[in-house]
Amino acid sequence: MAKVKRKIIEIDEELCNGCGKCVIACAEGALAIIDGKARLISEVYCDGLGACIGECPTGALKIVEREAEEFDEEAVHEHIKKIKEGQIKLFEMTTLACGCPSHQLKELTPKEPKEFKGEITSALSHWPVQIRLIPPKAPFLREANLLVCADCVPVAYPKLHLDLLPDRKIMIGCPKFDPAELYIEKFTEIFSEVPLKGIEVAIMEVPCCRGLIYILNEARKLAKKDISFKVYTISVKGEILSEEVL
Repeated sequence: MAKVKRKIIEIDEELCNGCGKCVIACAEGALAIIDGKARLISEVYCDGLGACIGECPTGALKIVEREAEEFDEEAVHEHIKKIKEGQIKLFEMTTLACGCPSHQLKELTPKEPKEFKGEITSALSHWPVQIRLIPPKAPFLREANLLVCADCVPVAYPKLHLDLLPDRKIMIGCPKFDPAELYIEKFTEIFSEVPLKGIEVAIMEVPCCRGLIYILNEARKLAKKDISFKVYTISVKGEILSEEVL
């Protein structure tokens, strides 16, 4: 394909921390997390408008003018279709050899759980909890404060039942290993037809976990709902690293 001089995204890999916010912001699906870093999948998918730049917390993105393949809107439509069908997963394009953070082995020194000296009762108010098992019109979802949770979070975050789960209905799943298109379809139906009080999301700090944000963002766009998510990012050491509203 012939190249033309035009505006296109450029990524500084040294500044990129692999958070995945740019991937979520790119409506064309031009970016992906590959080996823990944001990468441009193909020049033809990037329109050069820079919608992703404002989402980058480290300043790793900028628009440059250079020789590049022309933006191909038709190719983008086909690309987005494959993403929605689960043929392409923007947060799984990694290899073990390159050391994606989600694959790195770690030995952690656990802290004494002093808060857990007394008796603790479960804050879980319903069953099942897996996203794939909960019907979109489950009665307990109506007027619920919904907590969408990556399934590693309850293992890493010891105070889930004390801090995040009370008065919430939880749906748990893995954006890395479960089919994204099924999640998108289910949450689209929930957002379209089920009245919710609020939506919170708990994910791990590893880049692939932000795929859950991508899924929910796609679902709210398809449902044509102007709703926001409060997102908690949990470290592998069991601490809340950040809270943000998307």
